[in-house]
Amino acid sequence: MKKRSIAALTAALAAAPLLATGVPGQPAVAADSGPTLLRGVDLDTVTIPELQERMKRGALTSSELTLSYLRRIRAVDPKIHAVLRTSPTALRQAAASDVRHRLGNVRGPLDGIPVLLKDNVNTRDMPTTAGSTALAGSPPDTDADLVGKLRAAGAVILGKTNLSEWANFRAAKPTSGWSAVGGQTNNPYVLDRNPCGSSSGSAAALAASLAQVAIGTETDGSIVCPAGMNGVVGHKPSLGLVSRSGVVPISAEQDTAGPMARNVVDTAITLSVLSGDDAARALGLTDAATRPASLRGKRIGLWRLPSLGTGTDALMTRTAARLRAAGAEVVEVTPPYQDRLAELEFPALLSEFHRDIDAYLATRNGPRDLAQLVEFNRTHPAERTCFAGQELFEQALVAPPTTDPGHRAARAELKDLSRRSIDETIAAHDLDAIASPANPPAWTTDCARGDNDVIPSSTPAAVAGYPSLSVPAGFVGELPVGLLLMAGDRQDAELLSLGAAVEQRLDAWRAPRYLPSVPSDATR
Repeated sequence: MKKRSIAALTAALAAAPLLATGVPGQPAVAADSGPTLLRGVDLDTVTIPELQERMKRGALTSSELTLSYLRRIRAVDPKIHAVLRTSPTALRQAAASDVRHRLGNVRGPLDGIPVLLKDNVNTRDMPTTAGSTALAGSPPDTDADLVGKLRAAGAVILGKTNLSEWANFRAAKPTSGWSAVGGQTNNPYVLDRNPCGSSSGSAAALAASLAQVAIGTETDGSIVCPAGMNGVVGHKPSLGLVSRSGVVPISAEQDTAGPMARNVVDTAITLSVLSGDDAARALGLTDAATRPASLRGKRIGLWRLPSLGTGTDALMTRTAARLRAAGAEVVEVTPPYQDRLAELEFPALLSEFHRDIDAYLATRNGPRDLAQLVEFNRTHPAERTCFAGQELFEQALVAPPTTDPGHRAARAELKDLSRRSIDETIAAHDLDAIASPANPPAWTTDCARGDNDVIPSSTPAAVAGYPSLSVPAGFVGELPVGLLLMAGDRQDAELLSLGAAVEQRLDAWRAPRYLPSVPSDATR
């Protein structure tokens, strides 16, 4: 029999599922109960290495995996509104991966793995809206750099997730997880509770097992808070480790994209692809999570933050006890300079947002700068259906330029104090990492009130550009709380290794039950 070409095999494999659906590129998946079992694989708990081993043996295909996730999106997402759209080429991408697996030409550990992208990450073949109807027209001309890396690695770009509109940088009292394009994303554990933001849809989709991994973005807390509040893992990389090109910005001084998953191993594998072509770094990141370090002898500084509630504080006490039982030394710490960081950060971000959003909007169809965007929101009622305010936009319009000496001095002080807050704490106590609660139990979603989200734990690493990692710590009532780990600059591999060991010890993940509501006094 004549050997078929790769192109012919790809076309044949792509055609089979499409013939069954009848709509090219848009699989008519059934709205069934959305089981998490696929050929004996539990999608809630399976890891990328386990999936790759099955695909290598021919016991599973990327097409089957992708179709299973598409079916779950159809069945489950109406409860949580996490996924804005699925890619019309997802099954074709999966079929191409199946060909590579058959021929032994696998591109790496993400080949054939379905990935969801936050909808502020440019994709040339799907709209990129940042949740705003102002950008809901034609897609960007090119992919974001990180999307190019995912495609080159063979990942299946499954679709785009909802987010807090403009990454929660529009109104003084926003509601996380709401956008004019996608409506309100719900917390899968308790549906009337908030998912945190701004990577709300990415985290909620992972909690509901709607993809294997997802991409979020963070300026301050937007990966690690939703990860914690939805019971998944989220890694905010060291600043500059992942390209910002093609991502809707807030501030180049703090913005980064990062991986989110249901376990640390998948998070590390995804970061190894996002971080580029440094083979040694990629190998180190993956090995760090697949071979976690022992907790014995590790020194962890616990920043308790009792202001996040008695339930969260009690969970931190139990978490510290479990880490000590595994051989870690846990000491209580309070990183310095936090009041000054809180005072300086917001004004600096206003100036940087004006600079960076103007540059981004100039590349897109729609409003060409921030002034036009403000006017768009004033004249389009859909942008005011949850909350009307755009106070941050208006303040950014009149903020000092980034060339202003006062702004430059403030940013320099921010960088210095944020790094010192972590470096001095680690040095003073000889720590491997600082730990803190990533979030309180999720608050009730309320458009009129807005968020209840004064969560200071993410700020030191976010402003410093240092890595942070949220892993599930446990529950307060029915609601997840994450443990946030922070370390020094470019200590991503070490942090992931420690996070994998913490994850293994705490074993805190459990699937959501999609409860309609719970009493408020059950989550304090």
